[in-house]
Amino acid sequence: MTISGTISTYDIVGIKEDVSNIITNISPTKTPFQSMIGSEGCTNTNPQWQEDSLINPASNAAIEGADAGTAVAQATVMRNNSTQILTKTAKASGTADVVRKYGRDKELSYQLGLRSMELKRDLEFALVGTGQNQVVGSDSVARMFAGYQAQVAASSTVTNTASPLTEANVLTVAQECYVQGAEPNILMVKPSDAPKIALWKSGVAPGGTVARTDRVENSTKKLYNVIDVYVTPFSEEGLKVVINRFQLATTALIFETTMWKKLVLRNWFRETLAKTGDSTNVQIVGEFSLKHRNYAASGLITGLS
Repeated sequence: MTISGTISTYDIVGIKEDVSNIITNISPTKTPFQSMIGSEGCTNTNPQWQEDSLINPASNAAIEGADAGTAVAQATVMRNNSTQILTKTAKASGTADVVRKYGRDKELSYQLGLRSMELKRDLEFALVGTGQNQVVGSDSVARMFAGYQAQVAASSTVTNTASPLTEANVLTVAQECYVQGAEPNILMVKPSDAPKIALWKSGVAPGGTVARTDRVENSTKKLYNVIDVYVTPFSEEGLKVVINRFQLATTALIFETTMWKKLVLRNWFRETLAKTGDSTNVQIVGEFSLKHRNYAASGLITGLS
């Protein structure tokens, strides 16, 4: 082809591709619940633990010189949960691993990284996102651990009917936890509930509506419209407001982080499966459960819109 005059990019054959060598992945990977509660090991597919509590206060007065009274004790409550196996597989052909690619080197390693992040999200979803009950399992039924929502006492649960989260809901649950002797420090909510909590800064006082926490920093031109910590009458330190993308949308969680543990029977590991051809197949496996040390120590708000 003959070109007359100025040659432009429309005329050039063989321009080098401009493909970014970075692959952008915006899928969320933060898993706040499991990051907060910590973990401990277990040695059985049905881990067990006991709850104890003090006998309720009662009138107590003895006459001088009286014989010792009859010993009274309170039986403990045995709790248990099942472990749950979580797994994903990555597979790449021998050719896919060696050809030069933009944004990554080994295809199998790249895919394993993605599957690992997905498993972490799957575990968070099982812990707080499904409201799942314990399934003991069998040869044909997978075991499942009871999630957060299934390990909270009914007395510490407030049930709505498809209505928004309210300050009254939180105060009711916080008070019940306090009466039971617990000291919750976290209010965990879905993303769309965070703006609702921010609106609590306009409270109702005897003289009408009063602003509680408006804050503007003129020097930095910042306007704050967020509640990071909600202090109730039942806790001096208050409840840290934490947003969780993966929790069950109809619930809000109020808990003390030290009262929950992720139980680990088999921590994450990779297993290269038998080769059946010109590809490599790797399975990632982990087995976990969830332990609430005392079912009355945390709260739950359900039925949220």
